[in-house]
Amino acid sequence: MKEKVAVLGAGSWGTALSIVLSDKGHIVNLWGRNHKHIESLRSTRKNSKYLSGIELPENISMYTNITKCIEGCSVIVLAVSCQGIRSILEKIKGHVDKGQVFVNVAKGIENNTLLRISEIVNGYHPNNYYVALSGPSHAEEVCKGIPTTIVSASKSRYAAEYIQNIFITPNLRVYTNPDVVGVELGGALKNVIALGAGISDGLGYGDNAKAALMTRGIREIARLGEAMGANIGTFAGLTGIGDLIVTCTSMHSRNRRCGIQLGQGKSLEESMASIGMVVEGVSTTKAAHGLAKEYNVEMPITNEIYKILYENCSAKESVSSLMLRSKTHEIEEVMEDYANEW
Repeated sequence: MKEKVAVLGAGSWGTALSIVLSDKGHIVNLWGRNHKHIESLRSTRKNSKYLSGIELPENISMYTNITKCIEGCSVIVLAVSCQGIRSILEKIKGHVDKGQVFVNVAKGIENNTLLRISEIVNGYHPNNYYVALSGPSHAEEVCKGIPTTIVSASKSRYAAEYIQNIFITPNLRVYTNPDVVGVELGGALKNVIALGAGISDGLGYGDNAKAALMTRGIREIARLGEAMGANIGTFAGLTGIGDLIVTCTSMHSRNRRCGIQLGQGKSLEESMASIGMVVEGVSTTKAAHGLAKEYNVEMPITNEIYKILYENCSAKESVSSLMLRSKTHEIEEVMEDYANEW
């Protein structure tokens, strides 16, 4: 099955997926907003800024005209940062056909509106299929053919399986899931916890602290997800605990690297500038903090990371706040089962 696919966003993930799709025989149009960057990709067939040492196949076409890029494509892949999704949708408004399927690979929550990306896209194109493609998948490994597993999530089984068939390769296994809310929240909120994991590393703490942070982190992610209508089981899967593990432990993770520098005492501005790419967890922390208030969900780790980023709280003070919180049970639902006998 050969398809024509437009990939909007010439960063690391957009480039890696373009290579995967091209190698599978699909026709790929890659769009980027920076003319100089796109000209460099055309002339060198390398994306040295984001994926050093990787060759781009000759059959990937490069575009700076976004409407030309999506013309005649059956699939439109959104591979820009979450906070840039709306501006992309504005650019292509009036140029999208009803049959084109949107595939989002960004992870985040829009700050001003607290909307998930599926909700933003649906606001512009309610009659088009939408798929969230997410999971533990660093672009640096995917473009090299290192075995990776991800999830194709959609309210439509047809759309989820259609995208599964387009993207699946011997090295990229794609599962399906109908829980778009859970998949999107897991992918977005794990970046908040990854900032915390990096801060822990930067402070010089060990494996015990990181294990606790990740375990309690997925717990509060799931708590918010359940309040927002997600299936609790999704957070035990690839787009929940799987994505959390890889983002909290890998040096490929921008969020973890940014957190390390924060833990070492650098300012947020210095830390983000040194990464040189979007650190999605910084904006997502603000959005998650807002959602926790809106849904009245307790998210202590998210709350402390918010204070570090936006209220100038010291990382060590936040660790103390977490460790000295009021005593509680580990899992409240378990305690409800034992309420009369324990």
